[in-house]
Amino acid sequence: MTLLTLILAGLCAGIAGMRGFEVEGVRMVVRFTARSSLLLFCLAFSAAALARLWPNAWTRWQRRNRRQLGLSFAASHALHATAIIAFAMMDPATFATATNLGSYLFGGIGYTIIIAMAATSFDRSAAAIGPRAWRILHLWGGYYLWAQFAIAFGKRIPAMPLYGLFLIPLLAVLALRLIAMTAARNSQPVSAG
Repeated sequence: MTLLTLILAGLCAGIAGMRGFEVEGVRMVVRFTARSSLLLFCLAFSAAALARLWPNAWTRWQRRNRRQLGLSFAASHALHATAIIAFAMMDPATFATATNLGSYLFGGIGYTIIIAMAATSFDRSAAAIGPRAWRILHLWGGYYLWAQFAIAFGKRIPAMPLYGLFLIPLLAVLALRLIAMTAARNSQPVSAG
């Protein structure tokens, strides 16, 4: 996770540097980290479903490293937040036209969930809140973040249709989770009444 975070930070610095660390370079970092966060989120969010449906070396690795993938997602999104703040400070007028009250509210909820999920991704903190609260936070938090990604990328489709491609991994991981959930329910023994 640390290495991946350092690589992402280096890439962000390189991307911003290509534009002289001006506002356009920072906006490119915002877009890059949105996409790197999407990838890492999808890898973490689909890990259990893929391991259940297609057990193999990759999916077992993915399942074993789900925590690190989730923490890497949180780090990527922290870089995203840093770039957003830099954009807001460098060009407040353009930033104001690119945001609204909803983006502050729902984005703020999303970041609160990411922080809570990252903070409870360690054995001690997970034990402190208990397995039931942990499961609720990570299950519903994951679905909230999924919806946020779908809305964030989906709303850009009318102006830039290629943004529809970013919905493909989101729809795929949702389908995988639903198929795995159905398979798990169907494989449970029926109790005699």
